[in-house]
Amino acid sequence: MIGPMTPPRPTLIADAAVTLIAERGLRGLTHRAVDEEAGLPAGSTSNLARTRAALLELALTRIVERETEDHPVLTGQAPAAAPPDPAAARALLVRVGADVLYRALTSGRRLTLARLELALEATRRPELRAVYDRLGTRFADLAAVLLARCGSADPTADARRLIRWCDGVLFNATAGSGHWHIPAPEELRAEMACYLTVLLDRE
Repeated sequence: MIGPMTPPRPTLIADAAVTLIAERGLRGLTHRAVDEEAGLPAGSTSNLARTRAALLELALTRIVERETEDHPVLTGQAPAAAPPDPAAARALLVRVGADVLYRALTSGRRLTLARLELALEATRRPELRAVYDRLGTRFADLAAVLLARCGSADPTADARRLIRWCDGVLFNATAGSGHWHIPAPEELRAEMACYLTVLLDRE
């Protein structure tokens, strides 16, 4: 029987970098440490990402890939099959949004921790800020499309508001005052439905 294929070396290196950031913080991220974590010969990471800035970009790009790879809505495959009315679209957004948040707080918790570390680092590194903002644009654009289908009068502005709320939930339940409590899926759905009501039904 053929076993699972070994991921390509760039993927191994990127995943090792993400693991180190989540477990040790950015102080623990070095080219040598990534080589050791990935089980690769010394110098492998330097050959792929020669500078620390390049290594940070590699890790951030991989985080986004892993956060979206198994979800059809986030990969852009689902929006074409839009629900027929705003109420159905809103119900879909509640389900999808709560599912994405729950995964980010459970099976994807390491990715979330690593992304938070990189978000803070981006405040000090303009080159990383540019990458972070560029990768984040896809989420904002998708949120605007989904909110337009929900009947939003200003989808772009409402997308910014929704993302702010989601970021707050993720920070609170991983590094903030609510780190001890991971909201259950039904709790997240109820909160998201409440927030969308305020967002979309305001006068």
